[in-house]
Amino acid sequence: MTEKTQNTAPSGGKVGFISLGCPKALVDSERILTQLRLDGYDVVPTYDDADVVVVNTCGFIDAAKQESLDAIGEAIAENGKVIVTGCMGVEADRIRETHPGVLAVSGPHAYEEVVGAVHQYVPPKEKQHDPFLDLVPPQGIKLTPRHYAYLKISEGCNHRCTFCIIPSMRGDLVSRPIGDVMDEAQRLVDAGVKELLVISQDTSAYGVDVKYRTGFWQGRPLKTRMQALCEALGELGVWVRLHYVYPYPHVDDIIPLMAEGKILPYLDIPFQHASPKVLKAMKRPAHDSKTLERIRKWREICPELTIRSTFIVGFPGETEEDFQYLLDWLDEAQLDRVGAFKYSAVEGARANELEGAVPEEVKEERLARFMEKQAQISAARLQARIGKTIDILIDEVDDEGAIGRSKADAPEIDGMVYLNGETDLAPGQIVQAVVEHADEHDLWGRLV
Repeated sequence: MTEKTQNTAPSGGKVGFISLGCPKALVDSERILTQLRLDGYDVVPTYDDADVVVVNTCGFIDAAKQESLDAIGEAIAENGKVIVTGCMGVEADRIRETHPGVLAVSGPHAYEEVVGAVHQYVPPKEKQHDPFLDLVPPQGIKLTPRHYAYLKISEGCNHRCTFCIIPSMRGDLVSRPIGDVMDEAQRLVDAGVKELLVISQDTSAYGVDVKYRTGFWQGRPLKTRMQALCEALGELGVWVRLHYVYPYPHVDDIIPLMAEGKILPYLDIPFQHASPKVLKAMKRPAHDSKTLERIRKWREICPELTIRSTFIVGFPGETEEDFQYLLDWLDEAQLDRVGAFKYSAVEGARANELEGAVPEEVKEERLARFMEKQAQISAARLQARIGKTIDILIDEVDDEGAIGRSKADAPEIDGMVYLNGETDLAPGQIVQAVVEHADEHDLWGRLV
């Protein structure tokens, strides 16, 4: 359930909200909650206080689907009135078969349907005119801390990777107008956000669907294109972090912006594998040898560049030779942060039809070897930072000290920087510290 959010509009009912899944789903949740608040609803933190509960589901892999079904079941047991939305909403029949008591089911980014369902089962009270409040621009609800925010630039994806069902859930690529994106970014910065995390299904493809149409921001023309967006965001004076970047050739043009300090020297690239045979079976738009060459070139231009990625081991047809190729690739690529998953069949994915299923015990063994290899690489790269002075964005402060992140660390998925004994700092501050200690995940530092 979400934390309680203050609402100045006349109460039109109380809504509980559960948000599951990735940052893109979190942005959907923020938009739904913002509209509900504008319609006069209170957002409450407990089942008992809610007139209805909305569950924004994840449906990417089987484990996520089960988590969504469990969350729906808990909400029904504790409250009784449940509205379901999100990625798993495309499997409405399965949801209703498992939980016949749900009131309504809708798919991802179906904002109007969700809000309409809430209106149907908990009608809003008629709004009263307030000459002061009606002149105040509405503030959106954020589910992240005040000092950072996710900035969604597009929806959907044009790729048809065999292991993925995102296009069937969220559709083809639809880029937001660049003026709208920049207006939202400016509002967030004006509200105190110190870090913008750019997200989408494919950030590198921004604008492809609209043929890089020219938009306008603050009276100036801007192409709906990744580079133009990064240049404009770099003018806002805050950290700008790029997620879900495919290594297309034009990404090369972004690296100088990182070297110049306009956006963070950080790329989140979902490589998924390195073996050409496996990548072909996955239908991934990348080739290992060119990628290694480009990583080397990027680091020549921007030595401080941090690269994080995700990989799948045990994909159908993956041989021991393919897997060893991946381990050797890791040695050469020297990625900073890596996550890995065992392949699991996802209902509706074309990979289910591929031959050469890898036994579960082999997947487990390969995952362990993969993570051991990457742990050694990550630890060595973090050890190399000892003695260096780095910028740290403070996330939280407790009785033991402050905890923050460097420019190399995204929230929730990367490491932390611990400043023991520094209790006078505040979330959202950016400070400098000398790195004194490191393990394979985190850093410890001393304020300069």
